[in-house]
Amino acid sequence: MLGEGLTNQNVKIIDGIPDIISSTATILRLWDDLGNAKDENQEGNDGSYVDCLLMEEKGLSRKKAREQVMNMINEAWKKLNEECLFERTFPAGFNKASLNLARMVPLMYTYDNNHSLPRLEQQ
Repeated sequence: MLGEGLTNQNVKIIDGIPDIISSTATILRLWDDLGNAKDENQEGNDGSYVDCLLMEEKGLSRKKAREQVMNMINEAWKKLNEECLFERTFPAGFNKASLNLARMVPLMYTYDNNHSLPRLEQQ
């Protein structure tokens, strides 16, 4: 995705893990934790951020932990939108791919009770 606008400056920027990359990765990871952490039979070994919050903050309900994770996803979206709308560091194709990946994440991780992906199947 960077081939058209690849410069030494862009390589240095990528090495610093810019918000456009970290925000997209954050959205992917946190939606994964919300969507299927309990569906994969990993017996608590998956590093779910929801589970980490529950262990860190005694007395926190799973619902509140999930709300905190959703707030973190919202903040990551704000950063991603800001990067794509106001920062012109990367080529438009890279920005578009980052946005499209983040948009696709909820479809990939919204399971129903049958462990299927109804929203993805609809699309």
